[in-house]
Order: sequence, then structure tokens, then C-alpha cells
Amino acid sequence: MTEYTINIPEGINVQELFGNYDANVRAVEKITGTEMVLRDGALIIKGKDPELAVRIIGRLIDALRIEPGMDTQRLGYIIDMETAGKSFDEKSTSKDIICYTHMGRPLRPKTQAQKEYVDNIRSTDMVFGIGPAGTGKTYLACAMAINAYKNKEVERIILTRPAVEAGERLGFLPGDMQEKVDPYLRPLYDALYDVLGIEAAAKLREKGVIEVVPLAYMRGRTLDNAFIILDEAQNTTREQMKMFLTRMGFNSKVVVTGDITQIDLPSGTMSGLKEARKILTGVEGIKFNYFTEVDVVRHELVKRIIKAYEAYDNSNKVRTNTSKGNKVSSR
Repeated sequence: MTEYTINIPEGINVQELFGNYDANVRAVEKITGTEMVLRDGALIIKGKDPELAVRIIGRLIDALRIEPGMDTQRLGYIIDMETAGKSFDEKSTSKDIICYTHMGRPLRPKTQAQKEYVDNIRSTDMVFGIGPAGTGKTYLACAMAINAYKNKEVERIILTRPAVEAGERLGFLPGDMQEKVDPYLRPLYDALYDVLGIEAAAKLREKGVIEVVPLAYMRGRTLDNAFIILDEAQNTTREQMKMFLTRMGFNSKVVVTGDITQIDLPSGTMSGLKEARKILTGVEGIKFNYFTEVDVVRHELVKRIIKAYEAYDNSNKVRTNTSKGNKVSSR
């Protein structure tokens, strides 16, 4: 059995590398089928795939050189990227501070896909961010919008999403129209509050600098000097999507986010996001960014849930195609 040795460099905190109760090393052992032992400042690796284990440990060491601390999300992302044989320029990403939250925390992209998304928003007037929940699509877009306003690149921020009814009709909900639609817009408020703080966000809303409105309120408007975000775009109809995209005015930037695996439209209704992807891919001045479960920056269980649903959907597709094939062959 081939045995590999990695010398732990000076300046690397072994406790951070190994994790509490050696949790980091155990996670690498599990995914690579290896065993690791620390002996005289060197990590001895042997087992099923020691070369992969060496690459992962090397990336963990590089990551700790760039920034101390190794939480489960950062660890999981490095493992996923190395296992898939993909590159990740963490040094460049770690230096890319979008802004600071109201608590003084630096906000930066955490994955390669997030870094590319942020770069495209900076350089392109219209960007689509498509992927599962928890990948930072909306949060990063809101942060970029706030940063653009602070830098005087735009005069206002407009956040919108379709109010898709789920079991209850808006007309039967209590309160005025704003109170009826606020629950649909809550995720957008959450992102604003985290970056700006509740008081600062409220003041900007009172001044009309920030608008958080249902998509239906966008009809007939032309939006100049604005940063416009359409969230949950998978729940737009083709007519709504076309209406929204044509609201864009001079010196404006548009970001559209959505998850095409979570469409809540009535059966048989074409998703405006899915159609826009078909029509607009390749159009100059428009960029599409795609996220996967690897980019999930929420709890580790969210990533596992997404993988489980994908596996289930794929198995159902195979069964459906097989049954169709059997029907054809029996004729």
C-alpha cells in the first residue's frame, strides 16, 4: 500500500487544520477511503485514494495560509472541488470584499461560481443567476446593488419578485395591499437588513431610494439609473418576464435570480426564466451564471437535501423513459 507524507508547514495551526476532535481529517478520510496519522509534525496518509487526500489536505493548508479558520462550509467546498477536479482561486476570492455589513463583517464571494457571478454583475448590464436555494444568488445581488448605490453608480435600488399564490388568494389575506404582499418579499428585506441594518434600510425606503415591490407593479415603468433585481424568476410567466426585462432604462443594471427546479406556476404554464434562458443565451450584453449544490453556503443538510432530490428526480426520469420505451416496443 502506497504511503504519502505531508509535512505541516510552520505557521499552520494544526488544530484548525484537523478541526475539533479531528473532524476535518475524518471528513477527508471518509471521502477518500484513507487513514491519516500525525507523527513528528508530518501527516502520514495511506489507503484507497491517498493522492486525492494529499490534494485536499494541500488545499486546506493553502486556504489556512490565506485566511485562518476552517468551518464546515469551507471544508466541504474544498473537498467537493478537489473531488470533482475543479480549480478554485481562493486567494483572489478572499481579497474580493464587496462591502461591509452593518456589523462590520466583510462580505465576499465564498465559491468560484459566486466569484464569477459577482464579476459578471460588475462588468455586464444584465446577469442571470440560476441555481438551487442557499447559493447566495439574491444575497450577493442585493450586496452588489447597495455597493453600487454607495459608489453613486445608480440612484436607486428596485427589488421585485412575483407574488405566486400558494393555497391562499391575496384578496382573502388581512391588511392593505402592502401587507398582503410583504410575506412574498420577506427574503429581499432579510438581505437588505443584514447588509444595511434595519434602521438604515428603512430610511432609504422612506426616501424612495430602495423599492421592494411585487412584479405586477413594474408594468408601464421605465427604470433609468437603477439597480433592479428580479428574485424567484422561475415563477414568472413568459409575459411577465418579457415585461420585466423591457423595463430596463439608461445607466441601469439588471440581475435576475431563480431556481428552475422549484417552479410553483400552475401545471402547463411556461416558466419565464426557462424560456428567457433559451432565447437570450448568447445575446451580447447578457451573462448567465449557474450554481450547483457545491455552491450552497447554508447548513450542510441543505446540500444533502438538494442532492437527494436530484437523485430522486433523475431516477424518476429514467423510469419514465424506460416505460415509454416499453410501450413503443410492445406495439
